[in-house]
Amino acid sequence: MNEKSKTCCFTGHRIIKTEHKEIICQNLLKLITTLAGTGVCNFIAGGALGFDTLAAKAVIEAREHNSDIILTLALPCKEQAKDWNLKNIKEYNNILSLADKVIYVSDNYYSGCMQKRNRYMIDNSDHCIFYMTSPRGGTAYTIKYAISSETNLHNVITGIANI
Repeated sequence: MNEKSKTCCFTGHRIIKTEHKEIICQNLLKLITTLAGTGVCNFIAGGALGFDTLAAKAVIEAREHNSDIILTLALPCKEQAKDWNLKNIKEYNNILSLADKVIYVSDNYYSGCMQKRNRYMIDNSDHCIFYMTSPRGGTAYTIKYAISSETNLHNVITGIANI
């Protein structure tokens, strides 16, 4: 297996529907564990609020039971969290401290750095676990890019791993 075939990224909305949160958390752990059982051990999260945070926390939890699992954070820029509230900054810094690897796709924020981060994650992954409830925005863009890149997509709501 090459590095890309051992890698899964995440994409999803920042705002999580209340009725989806519990099933997302359950299915994230299930999908991560299932993929890890096939040799996928590197999981890339984008470090944003919402789904990215839930995904990173699930990887950290799964890593407690499987030491082969690696959490990589692919961040759009170094000041990603500068305008967040204190609670979210604290959680972000905790996840940052628990990551095995951190990649910044840009030193500073610019209008396309989020898309650059999303393309980086897809370009370096054979799998993508996603949460999408609306066909607009960054998540929809990333899913379309993943489809064009022939990335294996896994819907976190259904919990189906397409492997």
